[in-house]
Amino acid sequence: MEHKSRNIYLKSVEFHEALRLYQEAMDRKNIREKMEVIDTKSALNRITAAPVFARDSSPNYSAAAMDGIATISEKTRGATETRPVILEKQRDFEYINTGGVVKDPFDTVIMIEDLVEMDQEMVEVRSSAPARQHIREIGEDVVKGELILPSNHRLRPMDIGALLAGKVETLEVYQKPRVGILPTGSEIIDVADSGDVGKIIDSNSYMFEGMVIEAGGIPKHYPVTKDDYDLLKERILQGTKENDLFVINAGSSAGSKDFTADVIKELGEVLIHGVAIKPGKPIIFGFINKKPVIGIPGYPVSAYIDFKYFVQPIIEKLSGRKPKEEKTMEATVARRIVSSLKHEEFVRMKVGKVGDRYVATPLSRGAGVSTSLVKADGILRIPKGLEGYEKGAVVAIQLIKEAKEIENTLVSVGSHDVVMDLLSDWLQTNRPEAGLSSAHVGSFGGILALKNQECHMAPMHILDEEQGSYNKEMIQSNFPRGDMAIVKLVKRSQGLMVQKGNPKEITGIGDLTRKGLQFVNRQRGAGTRILLDFYLKKLGISPGEISGYDRALTTHTAVAAAVANNTADAGLGVYSAAKALGVDFIPVEWEDYDLVLPKKHLEDPRILEMLALIKQEGFIKKIEDLGGYQTEEIGQVYISEKAEEEITWQKWYPST
Repeated sequence: MEHKSRNIYLKSVEFHEALRLYQEAMDRKNIREKMEVIDTKSALNRITAAPVFARDSSPNYSAAAMDGIATISEKTRGATETRPVILEKQRDFEYINTGGVVKDPFDTVIMIEDLVEMDQEMVEVRSSAPARQHIREIGEDVVKGELILPSNHRLRPMDIGALLAGKVETLEVYQKPRVGILPTGSEIIDVADSGDVGKIIDSNSYMFEGMVIEAGGIPKHYPVTKDDYDLLKERILQGTKENDLFVINAGSSAGSKDFTADVIKELGEVLIHGVAIKPGKPIIFGFINKKPVIGIPGYPVSAYIDFKYFVQPIIEKLSGRKPKEEKTMEATVARRIVSSLKHEEFVRMKVGKVGDRYVATPLSRGAGVSTSLVKADGILRIPKGLEGYEKGAVVAIQLIKEAKEIENTLVSVGSHDVVMDLLSDWLQTNRPEAGLSSAHVGSFGGILALKNQECHMAPMHILDEEQGSYNKEMIQSNFPRGDMAIVKLVKRSQGLMVQKGNPKEITGIGDLTRKGLQFVNRQRGAGTRILLDFYLKKLGISPGEISGYDRALTTHTAVAAAVANNTADAGLGVYSAAKALGVDFIPVEWEDYDLVLPKKHLEDPRILEMLALIKQEGFIKKIEDLGGYQTEEIGQVYISEKAEEEITWQKWYPST
């Protein structure tokens, strides 16, 4: 069969225009990523297609954190060096190893080195052991119902560990696109074939295979096809049926035997032939059977450039990936980090850009907290012989996330609520190039972070006892220059979380003083703890009257998990956490849960985009589906102004 002997370029299109036109054409043809459910154990380097929440807590039982004995804290009360308490095996204690189950009625663990073993049956205790000492709490690592991974997250080995710890056995991911690779040319041979004069080793297609894998696809390498129009047509038709994307190497130029463009045109459509770049100009963008088909020139450098800048983005798009850009960056340490002189230490760090500097905050350094790796942006290596770094020190962070992602991440430090998890996922879904980094340190911790310029915003809910209102009074007293803004987020229902069926018949905060009732609290500086203290003062109750008042957890879901798993009878928290963990809820107060930020950040495009996104119906519905929230004012902004000696508040609206 005869065919015209020479191709003519349709036109040379600018680089970005070529990308835009082809991507728009793919969208029109509904060529997009596909999803599938896979086994978590085999999910390495796959991309999550939906947010992943823990299906169980880890550990899911009260576990000994040390080798020693499990005993009852009350039996050790009053023990001293001069008046030791003697405990009898089986009656008073059991020996236990690290990781062992702490069973009722035991509620504390004493390390073996803190005991005096009198004989095989008796031990001597010389100091009181408080309840829950050396016990890993249920959910210390992962709490049932908490967000482990957001959408569009590339799974790393530590992510798989965290998912399995949270009992996530399967998850929804983007399918790996199948990418066919067809080397063409009568002069092309495989490396194993004889190297006659005039023959060229097929190296490009194997390079492409590696680049496909790096981009998240599955390569399929077809045999070298000689310059025969009908054979080429047959192979291309086969390849487009068997793959999601088909790449043809060589034959895209204007030679007498460069048939690629003609074949694509006969079988489908040529959208672009020729892009204004060098090397790599004679690239072909087309479609066959609603499948993207790309013809790439045969020169190795041209082939590499075209594949890297045109093909890999398509593969990454179809596989849900974002390109990885590893680098080291300098950042300012947000708090003092102490390290041992004996070791080189690797500290997991959160990194975010606030103003014109990168701020790095250390995450939990506990050996049992695998989620600190999931949340980490990078690693700070502290050399042996160095005691650590003081606050404000500039250090080098080895990034384990993309630099661009950190550059565009909004940093939130303050009170915890699952709404912030939803916001993080909503931003990640709608702004794939950016995200939200949250640290849960309580409302007052958020105020301190704002003062130190360590975050963009701080979620908080601080009750003013005299005014009976939230947040404004505390902001005015801490930022008297009138340079702050409040973004209204939600009103949420705070109440007592009690065990299913309320077996202790708790009706309100006044019941927390009852003998035998165990309470679980939030950490100092948390708005929920401030609310509790407000009611205790109102009722004339001393914190010392409540058993468990000093037992503090850092999130609402952790408190709910403690109640759900019977290590506490009650805890104060939000309705959504109670609902997620399946415990009963006794309403106490509707409170304002707001985002507080400096007014200057209202000029930040990331903040403006966030303000637009939180008003979207989809996000509001996600919040309301949780239950226990009111969203009437969500996204409304109030700014403070100083007039003479008085702070006033007024509504603020973006200029565009």
